[in-house]
Amino acid sequence: MTTLFSRESLPGLVGKTLGPGEWVEVTQERIDEFASASGDRQWIHVDVERARTGPFGTTIAHGLLTLSMIADLNKGMFKFDGFKMGLNYGYEKVRFPSTVPVGSRLRVTAKVLSFEPVGQMFQTIVEYTVEREGADKPACVAQMIFRHVP
Repeated sequence: MTTLFSRESLPGLVGKTLGPGEWVEVTQERIDEFASASGDRQWIHVDVERARTGPFGTTIAHGLLTLSMIADLNKGMFKFDGFKMGLNYGYEKVRFPSTVPVGSRLRVTAKVLSFEPVGQMFQTIVEYTVEREGADKPACVAQMIFRHVP
């Protein structure tokens, strides 16, 4: 279900949790593409043979890949309405409590922490928790700051 984020609805959504979203598998192809795009080719991510004898027994996703997947993981969860434009203003309190081995499935929940005017714009802070199927701890927890131009 898609939740509408607007100037009218957002104040009432503060403190509410949305989701979870759909499960998405983290493939070696996705890890390799991120390594290529970011330049981070550490063996724990891209060297399948060496990673088999490493601390996790397989390759793992980059923490920043997990963070960047939030856009895909929350697809369809909510949409902004009534704003001319929106910007990703940044992140706060980004943490990676557990690793994401290749083949893991991830999904996300989103909690609206705040909505307030900032100058001529509005700001929404959403805390995302990326869950790894079968894990005790989340793979990532991050607060994303959105800025909206009315």
